[in-house]
Amino acid sequence: IIICGIVVYKIVFKSPSNPVNTTYEIPSNNYTNILKSVHDDLNTYIGQKISFTGYVYRVYDLTENQFVLARDMVVTSDFQTVVVGFLCTSDKAKDFKDGTWVNISGKITKGYYHGDIPIIEIDNIKTVDKPEDSNVYPPDDFYLPTSSLVYNNP
Repeated sequence: IIICGIVVYKIVFKSPSNPVNTTYEIPSNNYTNILKSVHDDLNTYIGQKISFTGYVYRVYDLTENQFVLARDMVVTSDFQTVVVGFLCTSDKAKDFKDGTWVNISGKITKGYYHGDIPIIEIDNIKTVDKPEDSNVYPPDDFYLPTSSLVYNNP
């Protein structure tokens, strides 16, 4: 029984393949697919550790310990963009000005902001340079430009 307990402990708490102990890096080329997946199936991702880069973006009704870790998503062929990202919380949030590029790592939690949403509880945050691939693109097979809705209606 003791040996079984030790084996189970090593598998569950020490195994490098254990997803709870793994931090996943979100790359720019898959950013919006991951963002969409987490929003669509939040309960599956709660507790998952992630790391990614974006810029600090705030709207008027966020608290001083909140910001959106944002990217600009290209939505038209002439490179018009909209802001997309994860809402993040950190005691250090107020130390970073809007527009500052940072890399964060943290845990996905379930929170509320005009409905249930994923919120990243930041464990580590550091200032970084703006990446060359700073823009992101719509999720695969998901985005329908508003202009096609407007122009196709009678």
